Amino acid sequence: MKAYINGTASLSPQNSLDYNEFLKGIVEYEDDFLKSIKPNFKDYIKPIEARRMSKTVKNGIICSEIAMLEAEINMPDAIIVGTGLGILSDTEKFLEKMLNDNEQYLTPTSFIQSTHNTVAAQIALRIKCHNYNFTYVNRGFSFETALQDGMMHLNEGKKNVLIGGADEMSEHYFHIVRKNGRWKKIAIKNTELLNYKTEGAICGEGVNFFVLSSEKKKNTYAELKSLKTFYKPKNDKEINKKLLSFLENNNINITDIDLVITGQSGDKKGDAIYDNILNNNFIEKPVAYFKHLTGDYQTSSSFAFWLGANILKSQKVPDFIMQNNKKVKKVKNILIYNHYFNINNSFMLLSVI
Repeated sequence: MKAYINGTASLSPQNSLDYNEFLKGIVEYEDDFLKSIKPNFKDYIKPIEARRMSKTVKNGIICSEIAMLEAEINMPDAIIVGTGLGILSDTEKFLEKMLNDNEQYLTPTSFIQSTHNTVAAQIALRIKCHNYNFTYVNRGFSFETALQDGMMHLNEGKKNVLIGGADEMSEHYFHIVRKNGRWKKIAIKNTELLNYKTEGAICGEGVNFFVLSSEKKKNTYAELKSLKTFYKPKNDKEINKKLLSFLENNNINITDIDLVITGQSGDKKGDAIYDNILNNNFIEKPVAYFKHLTGDYQTSSSFAFWLGANILKSQKVPDFIMQNNKKVKKVKNILIYNHYFNINNSFMLLSVI
């Protein structure tokens, strides 16, 4: 079964939405967390429609439309979205109103719009799609699970599947989670992320959508060769064993990997895991990272997926994502390794067509 990436779109803290230009530069931040760049919603959605939509719903609609436009399809055979937190802002609105009004006179609007499947549902309503529609809420595996479901649909004979990863961040949630050490205690510069040898990751948000197809086209980005997830590995040896097994199962050697993209997040403990795997297997390979561009969130791997697909199509590797000084020549195979605080781990293998 072949799975080709025929359309992509990304709304992130970087200038990633314009699919005619692939990351011409890096947007610098020094803030508690990285916020997605706000597009001109009027260019895509009528103001009367957008008025009641949350930011993530609007971003999901925009990205899905661009991805389908690139893939030259009007109706996907399935819409599958992965999200860790759903529409967090609307959840907070409902809870705040419930507390402030002593649970009286509550309107259901915010509650209805806060459900995790809102993005997938609104996309389907907009394009009048009555096909398979599913949302996975699986923490750090949310996007990967959506990908796995999409690949199974292609294996069953479907032609085009719309797949997305979407998460947003709010001030309330950020400060709550910061208390347990997940996020950096002070605002940092994203461009100097790996210089901060402290606990806690840089936090962010983003929406990324793709059209996964069974047939390649003239403008196909790349092929998704394989995907593997694993939960709470005991130690680095177990991760290393799973990596070698993953490559062997796909008839790929370490020497065949042209670029490794990791989820280095600035968290001292979490980054040590990446360093160990890289030093044991990819010491001579070009290594890139991406969370200084987007921050860490539960579906951040969807941005890495977008990044890898665009690198394979353009054959250009931005210098500001490189972690070492190894030169990148022709890129044929990209390995993406990401973990969410070493709870949810995943490998993704992308190849040029």
